[in-house]
Amino acid sequence: MYKFRSMCINAEKNGQAIWAQANDQRITTIGRFIRRTRIDELPQILNILKGDMSLVGPRPERPEFVDELSESIPFYCHRHSVKPGLAGWAQLKYSYGSCHRDAIEKLQYDLFYVKNRSLLMDVMILLQTLDIVILGKGCR
Repeated sequence: MYKFRSMCINAEKNGQAIWAQANDQRITTIGRFIRRTRIDELPQILNILKGDMSLVGPRPERPEFVDELSESIPFYCHRHSVKPGLAGWAQLKYSYGSCHRDAIEKLQYDLFYVKNRSLLMDVMILLQTLDIVILGKGCR
C-alpha cells in the first residue's frame, strides 16, 4: 500500500511494529499536517488504479499485525475475502484502532460489511467518508 511517510525514520525500535496512539511522538510535524488533511491517503489511489485496493472495504492492516491478529482472533481472516478499501464501514463506526481490543471491535464492523456489502452501502460509506474528510473529524 502506498502512503506518504508521516513518521520519523526508525520510528519503531528493532523493527517491531507498534500500534499508533493519540499524540504519537513518532509523527513528524509535516506528518501531523498530512494526516490531519488526509493527504497521506492520496497515494492509495494508485493502489486502487492498479487493482490492489477498492474504494470501499476493510482498511488494510500492517502484515505484522495481520499475522498476530489472525492467530488470536477467530474469523479475522474473513475480512480478507474482499479487497481492502480506502474507506470502510469500521472506520465510520469505530474510533481509530490502537490495540488488540480495538481490532476485535473493528472486526465486527468489517465482517458486517463483508456480509452485507452492496452498491448502496458503498455509496453511503463514501458519502459519510467525504463528510468526515471535509470536516476533518477523526484524524490521528
